Amino acid sequence: MAWIREKGPGLALCLVIAGFAWLLGNMAPVVGGPVFSILIGMFVATFLHDRTKTDQGITFTAKKILQYAIILLGFGMDLSLVASIGLQSLPIIVSTISTSLIVAFVLYKIMHIPTKTAILIGVGSSVCGGSAIAATAPVIGANESEIAQSISVIFLFNVLAALIFPTFGGMLGLSDYGFGLFAGTAINDTSSVTAAAVSWDAIHGSNTLDTASIVKMTRTLSIIPITLVLALHRTKKEMGSESKVSIKKIFPYFILFFVLASVLTTLCTSLGVSNSIFLPFKTLSKFFIIMAMAAIGLNTNMKTLVKGGGKPIFVGLCCWICIACVSLLMQHVLGIW
Repeated sequence: MAWIREKGPGLALCLVIAGFAWLLGNMAPVVGGPVFSILIGMFVATFLHDRTKTDQGITFTAKKILQYAIILLGFGMDLSLVASIGLQSLPIIVSTISTSLIVAFVLYKIMHIPTKTAILIGVGSSVCGGSAIAATAPVIGANESEIAQSISVIFLFNVLAALIFPTFGGMLGLSDYGFGLFAGTAINDTSSVTAAAVSWDAIHGSNTLDTASIVKMTRTLSIIPITLVLALHRTKKEMGSESKVSIKKIFPYFILFFVLASVLTTLCTSLGVSNSIFLPFKTLSKFFIIMAMAAIGLNTNMKTLVKGGGKPIFVGLCCWICIACVSLLMQHVLGIW
């Protein structure tokens, strides 16, 4: 009862915001529920003067619910599908991820933007948008403003990619399979990958959605090594390079449960269990991410967000363009396009 009294009001507020954002996200999937949730949260925060009753619940949602969302995300990860189609796209995925991280690092050095913002934009651009940012943020200790800013930047280029890439791919003469690879490796958020693939299929009467989705699924797995490396780096920095590093301290355990959920999904599907049994977990994962984004919006300082907006947007733009170019270049090198 004490837990409910402390965290209940904040949790309930995030739940209500997430409900509205979920409906809006279904109506406008190109924008997506997480972005709507952040925006509504920021709007509500301007009227929320007395936060003594809601603060604990909002903090719990921003941190713990976010981690639960990543764990549940693993139930949509069939590793056998990743092994079949995903491995073919692995050289492109590795190249695009490396490109985004390198570009973000170089621009961070040149432009002197906040370290955590650069990391979140680099990882979000290279892996899977909001989900990657959600997984990385607690590992590097990012605050709500940094998360909101990164999500906003990623959202901007998600929308542009979903609108532009189907026509752009047709102008380049990409095959159906080639566009599936392009969408899966050059667009960072699952909803936008889906939107772009569906648009392509509508134009060309094909079925690239499966290819794009599996490539995107394979890309998502890179969350695991990236978060582990970032956790190790952060711990070494905090403890001193010559200090003994504690595995318990550096390991983000929610990523371990994400892996276990993926393994369980793969085992079940290999035994003939229908993928539909995991749909409730995937749906709950999406809703938890939207809830967490509501909490982040409620904790976001609008003035700080607007003040530092220019440089992060430029970093996101450079990552986005470079990833698209490298994806196409690698297809050309591999003889796919």
